[in-house]
Parts: sequence; structure tokens; C-alpha cells
Amino acid sequence: MDQQRVKENGLEVATLGGGCFWCLEAAFAALDGIQRVESGYAGGTLPDPTYEQVCSGTTGHAEVVQIAFDPATIPFAKILEVFFAIHDPTTLNRQGADVGPQYRSVIFYHSAEQKATAEETIRQLEAAQVWRSPIVTEVTPLDVFYRAEDYHQEYYQHNSWQPYCQAVVAPKLAKMRQSFRPILKR
Repeated sequence: MDQQRVKENGLEVATLGGGCFWCLEAAFAALDGIQRVESGYAGGTLPDPTYEQVCSGTTGHAEVVQIAFDPATIPFAKILEVFFAIHDPTTLNRQGADVGPQYRSVIFYHSAEQKATAEETIRQLEAAQVWRSPIVTEVTPLDVFYRAEDYHQEYYQHNSWQPYCQAVVAPKLAKMRQSFRPILKR
């Protein structure tokens, strides 16, 4: 596990995959207490993969975001609450029209505490029967995070006019802003 990335300058680090990383990055960047969000790849076997290689679905990587956050402002449990609200954790290897293992729902934990919080969150959501289908989100230790190419960073911020951003990212972002208004950056 990438132990030196558990804490970063007093911040905690989380790595999450829930479909296209452009959606996750835009949503988490809007939250108070989030200091950094980077799009990248984790969970595969190919060292330092490219976007094209990950999109092939053959490397085992998921598109993920790595988030540096202040746990005093936004605890990991609240990050998971947002995570489960902005994607469908019941579809295996799929989010909407994005299909393949690179779009799977996954929590790459950085510590035993993050693992326990993730497992408890999933237990609570299952008990509350939030979805009709069971949650398929993987909870697995982070081995290596590979930062995606520069053009993927802050993609929505720089490309909000693109059709994919208008059709997919913007509605998720609007829903997240409505549901989590009290914890948005001012």
C-alpha cells in the first residue's frame, strides 16, 4: 500500500472510482475541505498506463480520482456519502453508457480506518435498501495511483461546453450541488 500517501501535509488522501473520472473530479473539487483532486488510474497490472490502454479494458485499471482533504472539515465518511450519491454502485463495470472494468465502482483504501469506514458505509446503505439491487462496489487496498495525462486534469472546468460534459457531467454536478449545498466551497 502507498503508505506515504495516507497523509499528505496534514491532509488525508482517498482514491475512488465510480465511472468516468471527469464526473468525480468536478463533483469533489466543489466540496469544502477538498484541497486537491487528481484524475488517474489504479487497480491494474500495467505500470504507468495511458488513457488509451486503460480504455481498452484490458489493463485492470479503473478510472479514479485521488482526493487530498482536510478530515476536520470533511471526514472520509462524508466523502463516501457524496461518492455513493453521484454514481450507481449497483452496476458492475458500468456507469450509464460507459461500459468496462475501467468504469467499475471501487474504493481504494489507504488505511485500515478507511477500509472499516467504507465497509460500514456499504453495510448501512444495504440495510437502508437505498437501491433495489445489491451494491457491487469493491473495497480494496491501494497499490499504486497513476496520475492521468494533463488534459484529463480539471477536464470539466476547461471543457464544460463539450457534449459529454453537458449530457453527463453537468447533470451529476447539478444534482450533487443540490443535495450537498451545505458543504460546497463558498
